[in-house]
Amino acid sequence: MLFDIDFDVASDNAKAVTTPPDTYHEIQRFIYNEARLLDERKWDDWLALWTDDGMYWIPQQPGQASPYDHISLCWDNKMLREMRMRTLTNARNWAQQPITHTSRVVGSVMIDGTDSEGYLVVRSAFHLTEWRKGDARQLAGSYIHKLASTDDGWRIRLKQVNLVNCNDTHGAIQVYI
Repeated sequence: MLFDIDFDVASDNAKAVTTPPDTYHEIQRFIYNEARLLDERKWDDWLALWTDDGMYWIPQQPGQASPYDHISLCWDNKMLREMRMRTLTNARNWAQQPITHTSRVVGSVMIDGTDSEGYLVVRSAFHLTEWRKGDARQLAGSYIHKLASTDDGWRIRLKQVNLVNCNDTHGAIQVYI
């Protein structure tokens, strides 16, 4: 999946769809719940929100069209997400002694439509405060989620994190944004 250059990350050409109010509220709750799971460090529950082929992407340039033609801050498949979670919870991970605490505000959830493969494209804005060892870091930007409808509810096919300062110099990104 990391080198599968056919994975569609495009979201600008979403086909408009009519979304019933109940579905819109369901999507909002899904996005808010994902943020809560990350803030509460419920890693297994967060991992369960993903499709098996889902990708997590943080572009390194504003307007970056894909992770294939330019370096990215993060381009994680299922294996890398699981490995990061194991690292975060490992008692010997000195980079997490003490652990990183986060609190995020997510808003402006808007459904753009569906992409060429039929996944629901959802945009939102976020502000994240990350605290560790007395230091606070502020991150802000927008999310683009591509969601798959399954028998068990919605699943994340793609999460794109567009940091306001994506091309700045960043310290280690220990936890998911």
